[in-house]
Amino acid sequence: MQQKKIIISAFSNLYTDQRIEKVCQTLHENGYQIELIGNDWNGAGDMVRPYPFSRIHLISKSLKTAYFEFNWKLYQELKKKADKNTVFYANDLDALLPNYLIAKKLNSPLVFDSHEIFSEMPAVQGKMSQKLWRTLEKSVIPDLVLMITASESYAEWFKNKYGIDAVVIQNAPRRIHPLKIIPENHPKTLLYQGMINPFRGIDKAILAMHHVDDVIFKIAGDGPKKKEYEKLVFDENLQDKVRFLGKLLPHDLRKITLTADCGMSIEENGGESYYYSLPNKVLDCIQARVPLILSNLPELNKINQQFDIGEVISDYQPENIAEAIKTVINKGRQGYQPELEKAAHFLCWENEEIKLLEVIEKACQ
Repeated sequence: MQQKKIIISAFSNLYTDQRIEKVCQTLHENGYQIELIGNDWNGAGDMVRPYPFSRIHLISKSLKTAYFEFNWKLYQELKKKADKNTVFYANDLDALLPNYLIAKKLNSPLVFDSHEIFSEMPAVQGKMSQKLWRTLEKSVIPDLVLMITASESYAEWFKNKYGIDAVVIQNAPRRIHPLKIIPENHPKTLLYQGMINPFRGIDKAILAMHHVDDVIFKIAGDGPKKKEYEKLVFDENLQDKVRFLGKLLPHDLRKITLTADCGMSIEENGGESYYYSLPNKVLDCIQARVPLILSNLPELNKINQQFDIGEVISDYQPENIAEAIKTVINKGRQGYQPELEKAAHFLCWENEEIKLLEVIEKACQ
C-alpha cells in the first residue's frame, strides 16, 4: 500500500509556532512524509526545516479579511497538492474548513488539532465573527473522527458541546537537562512570557510591583496591549521595576526563562477558551525548573495540586499578587526544585508525542 502523505496547515507564519514545529519534527523523525502550509500574515522570517513547507501570501490588511483570504487560498493549495493517499492535519478552527471540504471530497482522513476553543476567545466575543466561528464548529466538529486538543478541560468542553472524544496532547516543551547551578539574581526576576493580550493579568502584576522590593518584572512578548501597558508603567513611575523585552525568537526566550526566579501565569476568566486553558508558559517554566505564581483556573489549579510548583493567587488585587511573588522569591528556586523536577519529567513533549503518533497511525490505516 502506498505510504500516505500528511499535509499540515495553519493560519500561522510558522516560525514562532512551537507546537506545530514539534508536531512536524516528531512526524518527520518517525518516517512520515509531511508538508507544512502556513501564511505570511505579520511577516515571514527566514526558516529552515528538514521537510517541505510553504507560506501563502496574504494581501489583506485586516485580520477579518485575512481569514477569508487564507481559507480560500488554502482550499486551492490543498486541491492541488492532495490526493486519495493524503492525510489532512488542520491546526485550529481558522484552517479547518478547507481541510474538511477537500478531505470529504477525497474520502481521506482528517485530524483536527484545536489549540484552544477558538469561538470563545476574547478577541471574538460579542462580535459577528463569533457567530460565524460557532456555526462552523457546529457544522463540522460533530462529523469529525480524529481530534486533538491541548488540555483536559478543553477535551471535556468539546465532548459536552459536540459529543466528540478529543485526544489531549499538551503543548509541553521537549525535555531539557536542568541547570546545575541555579542563578543568583540581584535583584530577583519575575518573568511573563507570551502575547501581551487582555486578560493575562499583566496590568495587575505591573501594579503589584509597587509592593515588591528588589524584583524586576520582565515582560517578553508583543501584542495589542503593549503600548497601553508601557504607558501604565510610565504613569505609575515603575520604569526601574518593569522591563519590556519585546518579541523574542524561541531559542532566545528559552535562555531568559532558564534564568528567571519566578514565572507567572495569572490569566483571568476572559471566556471559556482562557478559563479552560493550560498556557504554554506554565509548561515552559516547569521544564526550566522555574516556580510560578498562578491564577485559580482549573488546569493551573490541577497542576499545582499534583505538583507543588508555585503559589496560587487568591484574587487579582495587586497587593495579593505581590504576596504570592514574595512567597516564591523567599522560598527560592531551590525550595521548589524537587516538585519541579517531578513535574518536568512528567510534563514533556517526549510523553505527549506518543499520543500524537497513535492518532496519526489511526489516520494512516
